[in-house]
Amino acid sequence: MKRERNTGHQWQLLLLLFHLQWLLPSASALHLQDLFPYGEAWGDQFLQEGDDETSALVKLKKPLRFYEAQFSSLYVGTNGIISTQQFPREIQYVDNYFPTEFPAIAPFLSDLDTSNGRGKISYREDDSIEVLRQAAQYIQTGFPKTAANYTPTHAFLATWKEVRAYEKVIQNVLPSRLMNTFQVVLTFDEFDTYALFLYPTNGLQFFGTYPKESHNIHLELPARVGFSRGKDDYQTREGPYFSVTSTEQSVKNLYQISNLGIPGVWAFHIGSIFQLDNVEPANIGGNLSIVHSLEHFLNNDAEYNVLESNYTEDNMNYVKVFYNEDGDEIEHSPSGQERVSNSNSKTESSLDSNASSPNQTDHGESKHGKFSPLDSELNFKLLYPAPSHSPISSKIESDSLYPQTEEGTPEREGIFLVSKGQIKSSQEKGIKSSYPLELLDLLTESPPFYPKNETIRLYPDGGAMSSEMEALSIYSEGVVLKNYPFPENTPPLNHGRYVMGMEEDSNFKPDVFTYQTSIKETCEQNHRQCSQHAFCTDYSTGFCCHCQSKYYGNGKHCLLKGEPHRVNGKVSGHLHIGHTPVSFNDVDLHAYIVGNDGRAYIAISHIPHPAAQSLLPLTPIGSLFGWLFALEKPGYVNGFSITGAVFTHHIDITFYPGEERVHITHTAEGLDPENYLSVKTNIQGQLPFIPENFTAHIAPYKEIYHYSDLGVTSTTSREYFLSLGEMNQTFSYHLHQNISYQDCKNTPNPRIVSRTQQLNVDRIFALYNEDEKVLRYAVTNNIGPIEVVGFFSRSNYLGNTDPLVTNPCYDGTHTCDVTAQCLVGTGLAYSCECASGYQGDGRNCFDINECVTDSQLCGHNSVCVNLAGSYMCECQNGYEFADDKHTCILISPPSNPCEEGSHTCAPMESAECIYHGGSSYSCVCLSGYVGNGHECTDIDECIEERCHPTAICHNIPGSFSCHCQPGYNGDGFQCYLETTQGPQSICERWRKSLLEHYGGRPREDQYVPQCDEFGHFNPLQCHGNSNYCWCVDKDGREVEGTRSQPGFSPACIPSIAPPIILPSPRPDVIPPSLGTFLLYAQGQQIGYLPLNGTRLQKETAKTLLSLHGSIVVGIDYDCQEKMVYWTDVAGRVISRAGLELGNEPEIIISSGLMSPEGLAIDYFHRTMFWTDSGLDKIESAKLDGSERKVLFDNDLVNPRAITVDPIRGNLYWTDWNREGPKIETSSIDGTNRRILVNKDIGLPNGLTFDPFSKLICWADAGTKKLECASSNGTGRHIIQNNLNYPFSIVSYANHFYHTDWRRDGVIAINKDNGQFTDEYLPEQRSHLYGITAIYPYCPKGTK
Repeated sequence: MKRERNTGHQWQLLLLLFHLQWLLPSASALHLQDLFPYGEAWGDQFLQEGDDETSALVKLKKPLRFYEAQFSSLYVGTNGIISTQQFPREIQYVDNYFPTEFPAIAPFLSDLDTSNGRGKISYREDDSIEVLRQAAQYIQTGFPKTAANYTPTHAFLATWKEVRAYEKVIQNVLPSRLMNTFQVVLTFDEFDTYALFLYPTNGLQFFGTYPKESHNIHLELPARVGFSRGKDDYQTREGPYFSVTSTEQSVKNLYQISNLGIPGVWAFHIGSIFQLDNVEPANIGGNLSIVHSLEHFLNNDAEYNVLESNYTEDNMNYVKVFYNEDGDEIEHSPSGQERVSNSNSKTESSLDSNASSPNQTDHGESKHGKFSPLDSELNFKLLYPAPSHSPISSKIESDSLYPQTEEGTPEREGIFLVSKGQIKSSQEKGIKSSYPLELLDLLTESPPFYPKNETIRLYPDGGAMSSEMEALSIYSEGVVLKNYPFPENTPPLNHGRYVMGMEEDSNFKPDVFTYQTSIKETCEQNHRQCSQHAFCTDYSTGFCCHCQSKYYGNGKHCLLKGEPHRVNGKVSGHLHIGHTPVSFNDVDLHAYIVGNDGRAYIAISHIPHPAAQSLLPLTPIGSLFGWLFALEKPGYVNGFSITGAVFTHHIDITFYPGEERVHITHTAEGLDPENYLSVKTNIQGQLPFIPENFTAHIAPYKEIYHYSDLGVTSTTSREYFLSLGEMNQTFSYHLHQNISYQDCKNTPNPRIVSRTQQLNVDRIFALYNEDEKVLRYAVTNNIGPIEVVGFFSRSNYLGNTDPLVTNPCYDGTHTCDVTAQCLVGTGLAYSCECASGYQGDGRNCFDINECVTDSQLCGHNSVCVNLAGSYMCECQNGYEFADDKHTCILISPPSNPCEEGSHTCAPMESAECIYHGGSSYSCVCLSGYVGNGHECTDIDECIEERCHPTAICHNIPGSFSCHCQPGYNGDGFQCYLETTQGPQSICERWRKSLLEHYGGRPREDQYVPQCDEFGHFNPLQCHGNSNYCWCVDKDGREVEGTRSQPGFSPACIPSIAPPIILPSPRPDVIPPSLGTFLLYAQGQQIGYLPLNGTRLQKETAKTLLSLHGSIVVGIDYDCQEKMVYWTDVAGRVISRAGLELGNEPEIIISSGLMSPEGLAIDYFHRTMFWTDSGLDKIESAKLDGSERKVLFDNDLVNPRAITVDPIRGNLYWTDWNREGPKIETSSIDGTNRRILVNKDIGLPNGLTFDPFSKLICWADAGTKKLECASSNGTGRHIIQNNLNYPFSIVSYANHFYHTDWRRDGVIAINKDNGQFTDEYLPEQRSHLYGITAIYPYCPKGTK
């Protein structure tokens, strides 16, 4: 049997190959000559040579679409990337993981370098027939369903030819000769944009680059390939992205395989005028490069290599997915646990990665938009059909859903499963399928236009129905309908207990399925799926949820009767207003509904003009909420009572006389914690243009809604009037509505809902405020029987014998409070009753504060929060709700492989395990070792001759030591003949201090002073072994104009005796201007940055104080005596200087320091405080250095930042102990020490006290957050959560200013909204340390 199956398997693949040879231009590998034509002869422009270059702005003849947006210009960058905006400095993105924070098309994002003729980068826009025809052939092949007739009008090409990886220049080491060649082609028309990535054979010779930052020098980063939409606003939420590679192996496979059958060619749909939730890859049948892998498979059936995985006949059997060894059906969990072999694998992301439908289970990184087909280890692959890219059909008919066969039966695509190169149709006769229903949903091809396959329109007027809906119409008992949306963190309805399959039958009809129920679901296991205001009832076939008496809804979602309701949502649209395209994305929608009289008010903000003007007549946008919460006449129910809070509403509208067509989709996604309905709205199509200043009027209307087991539909026409002064015009539109929802089928006595109901709508208003940019609708609604003239309506049979008499409760003319329920009496009589959660006489109702009246409402470790008409419980910080949603339990910390020892890094003596959160970590070899982190080998530094020629080198694991030979003195790095011991010179003291600061092992690029045998400075000084050298005078000061380039040493002459008449000394302090300014520490200097209000005056920034040989870290200011104080970790001293002309630095603390870092000045008590991370101490002294004392020398690991509240006499400091980081406080005399914050912090580098708001604020390089809290630790809140690598921070006025090691600059952040407002990047790029604000006066404060 196995041989027969293999033979059939091979024949199927041969047949597939036969068909593919007609589809593909070539199935052979892509060669260099097969690239699109490029070069000077084709009019290419060339990018300037360099390591981080950006092209000039390329203005496109026609705009292209990238994701949902439209762009008219492009930039090409050195580092294998194209963007729609200027690139930031490469340090901000080239060594970071995908996605980027800016729009990016990345065929090979890595640190590339074309300096000195190391490759060329060319680019051009092209509309030649030859190029467009070649691109169209690729696209049509890769997207046969959606782009079969695609004809691009323009193309943009960029080619990286023989480019090299950036390499650090190392003496006596030849540069690498590996080089890469690849190409990008962007092809587009007015509707869609596609991208082609081309990698010729042997075009990729290296697969990643090393970061420039030295602490990661042994970690090679694989190139990143993919697409990123970027952040929509500066430093806000992350946009969608699509990642193709994640490992070195996946980069290698770029030129070996393909997603459209030609190894080295990759195609992607990256932009559309219609909804495109994320990038769509080409897929010519579900297999990545079927042709390429076919030959190997046929030659060796026992081994089928796809990408990085090895599949054999034993571990790869598509039948085993659904059947066990005995041939019995395997039950599958619709939660997704058995759909693929490993639900945690990052390679199992959905192709529609940022917009999964409600019934899809999130796997790994899929919700972040990551797709790595080149790393795939899937045991099988599902084929997701791509949505159509074509414009909206002008003919909306039911038979457009599926093409008709000759017999008139809607034809459906087969359901395919790809395994080991096989393609098998589930519709073949005799194959028994036991797919879970959700799996069938994923495999079933979606109808045109609806990108998420969430609903199919119903046509009650006799139009053809899709076969999928015909299947749903025959459900009997225990059926779980498709797309049932489950609440977050709630298991799906069936828990894997339903097995649904197609029965084997010789007369099997492929368009009809039967479903079987194996185990009944009961309330005992599923009652939590009901609303907290509902009760659960068991029936013979399962359970159902029913709202309690004072609530209404479908049982899963219940709202309080008589209470106003709110809707929050987002609206997106891609429209043509006349012939002008207009797009908007995620603008806000808010609605307020008065439930007891049927009024609904809807507001949509920030819709661009002229779209808002043309949307005025389109009241169906808001009338949905009128139908949902309409005032109910007796015996009739509004929409929410039927659908609950999860449904999909489709509207097709045709305007007359112009026949413009538009489609609106409302997707309700449940109730939020405050019981607000969440709705997403999408509008696509064409609207008639309405001139400015015209107003729209819509007359009252009535709509008939038809109710069935499958949904709700309505078809009607409306008139609207446009007026300006005395000018009036009448227009109309026809609309068809379809509402699909989930109902419970288990109750034997289902709620009786009239098959037809009439919605009466009046008091209709539509307004647009240009100043506020807000579009508003208002409608008043009630729902009841169809009113037919000459006949009695249903109300005649319910006690109202006079059809002209209507109780005020039914027409909204009552006087009940908006939070009260109107109770019908006899005739016109009624009474008012306040809704639950309110008290009063019904005409005036007031909220009850349940948290005050009942202190036992919430459980332990929780707090009660009062809401209008209700309350909610919130867990305290560090706790979360248990399954009962009432008890708060302690949040257990995530598993940390680095702490638990379950990592695969080399032993801790040679490698460091770096934890990234969750189960992610990385391994990095320690200094002195080389390797990949999992295996690290000791470096023999003695071979590199790092010791002095008269010293002996001893290699030890991870390090080495140097000892001067007998007869010589020195540290081994510098040896000289023994002489009479005397005091150390300035050069020797400086050298010794820096060597201790470097831990005895300076890097090759770190500066160590070179002294001669007498302790004098050598005239020639260099940065380690880097060959960057310069000349110095006898005091070690650099001689201007002598700094050289690598390979050239300046001619330095020994110092000579100074002349008898010395020139006037240059003052060390360059006095600043008057006003408020910032001072920052930058290695050997203190910089000056003035402020104009709170704006950085970057053009007048300068160096305040040059301090050769120092490393300034902490800095602060005494506002009374106008003195600046700083710590120096190189000199191990604390110094100060006045800000007047000619002042020189004065050392005030010169002993007992090892690594002084943070510094705080208390101008009120004339005291200074500092941290020493080497001695693990916090000390204080008077400002002249007297009365020095140790405040704390215990329970400190890495104290860094320190600040003081002079008025209230409090001291604050941070300790970035990686095992237990914390922020502490005490009185300034050292008493009353206590921990202020020790939860949810990582590396609290910066700390500042705001004397005006009395808040203590910190910048955390671990959590990337800027946070503040009161001086007692309460009221903690986040100002900004997207910092880079902050070091020090200071508060001034309504801004924070912090130094950043990633940007090597000063960053400004607004306190009120957390926005980044400005940055200053000094010309001399190196790390900035401390920062302080200099006031022209001492800030006043009160206790």
